[in-house]
Amino acid sequence: MTQEAADVSNLETGKTQESSAGSLTATADGNAGYQSGLGETEIARLTDEIICALKTVYDPEIPADIYELGLIYRIDIADDRAVSVDMTLTTPNCPSAQELPVMVENAVASVPGVGAVKVNIVWDPPWDPSRMSEEARAVLNMW
Repeated sequence: MTQEAADVSNLETGKTQESSAGSLTATADGNAGYQSGLGETEIARLTDEIICALKTVYDPEIPADIYELGLIYRIDIADDRAVSVDMTLTTPNCPSAQELPVMVENAVASVPGVGAVKVNIVWDPPWDPSRMSEEARAVLNMW
């Protein structure tokens, strides 16, 4: 399984750029995963469908989806179609800390063509409201 990840803040979601490690496909704002065994079209399809699936997951206490809240830090799609998701929570004491990773795992696993799914909770960098999209800010009336 070939898999690497990098933080690439200037790469747009779904855009691909070639590198020595393979093709780099953005999967979330400023995040990307290197791919070498899957075709560019399939990587783009999986990426788009995984993001759509993630947008169906809502923190029960916040009326915005976790992707737009900026809780998804990285999505890696391996050559064997296994998907690893690095995500955070709004706070370490989040009341949904047990259920949100399971909801993310189930959402990603529902995408056709995805293999095994692993969700990792990460705390670095800590989440803050600047990670939210304009859409989430509008929903939460945070300007």
